[in-house]
Amino acid sequence: MTGLLLAAVIIGAIGIIIGVLLGIASEAFKVEVDEKEILVRAELPGNNCGGCGFPGCDGLAAAIAKGTAAVNGCPVGGAAVADKIAAIMGVESGSSDKQVAFVKCKGTCDKTRVQYKYFGIDDCGKVAVVPGAGEKACAYGCMGYGSCVKACQFDAIHVVDGVAVVDKEKCVACGKCVQACPNHLIELVPYKAKHLVQCSSHDKGKDVKAKCDSGCIACTLCTKQCEVGAIHMDNNVAVIDYSLCTNCGKCAAKCPAKVIL
Repeated sequence: MTGLLLAAVIIGAIGIIIGVLLGIASEAFKVEVDEKEILVRAELPGNNCGGCGFPGCDGLAAAIAKGTAAVNGCPVGGAAVADKIAAIMGVESGSSDKQVAFVKCKGTCDKTRVQYKYFGIDDCGKVAVVPGAGEKACAYGCMGYGSCVKACQFDAIHVVDGVAVVDKEKCVACGKCVQACPNHLIELVPYKAKHLVQCSSHDKGKDVKAKCDSGCIACTLCTKQCEVGAIHMDNNVAVIDYSLCTNCGKCAAKCPAKVIL
C-alpha cells in the first residue's frame, strides 16, 4: 500500500514539474498573433489560390495586418470582402470594379491555318518549345492545349474549338490562367467591358491574313472611330484603354476583320 502511495506521489510531482516547465516554455517561446490578422483571415474565402500574390489566405491576412498588402488584395472575395477587411483595418477599401480573364485570340480551328499535325503532350508550355509552337500557323495565337484550363481552380475556362474561352460568371480574376499562358494571351479586364480585341498578333496585315481569317490587320479604322482616344495601335495590333472606353461600340462596328467584340 505504501508503495502505491509513493508511486502516486512521485507521478503527481512529475506531472506538476512538467506542467510548470510547459507553462514557462509557452511564455518564453510564444508567438504574438495580431488580433487584426485573425479577424482579416476570418473574412477571406479560404480558396488559397495564390491569386493575391501571397502563399495562400494566411499569407495575405498577415500582410494586410502588417500594412504591406492592400485590403482589396483578394481577387476571389472582391469588393464585398474588401469592404469588410477595410472596416477591420479602419481604412477606406478602395475596392476596384470586378475583373475577369479574357483570351485575346479568335483563331478557332476553322479560322486559322494548320502548319502540321501535332501528336504529343497536351501542355502549352511544353508545346511552346516545339518547332513552330504547335499546329496553328499563327505564332501569337492560342495553341489550345489547355494549360490555362488546368491552372484554373474554378472551372472558369475551357478550350472551345481550339481556343480558350472564359466563363465570366465563374471567373474570380485570380490570374492563374494569365500566368499559365506561354503566349501571354490572357489578361484581366473589367467585367463591364463590352468591347475587347480578340487578337494578339504583331504581324503585318498581309501576314496575318495568310495565317488567320480573324486576326487584326492593323488597318487603324477602329482608332479613327473612337471619339475619346480609348483605342490605339501597339505594334500592329489594336489595344483598348478600358479606363477611357465608353462602350459605344463604334470601333467594333467598323472593324473589317470583326476582331473586336
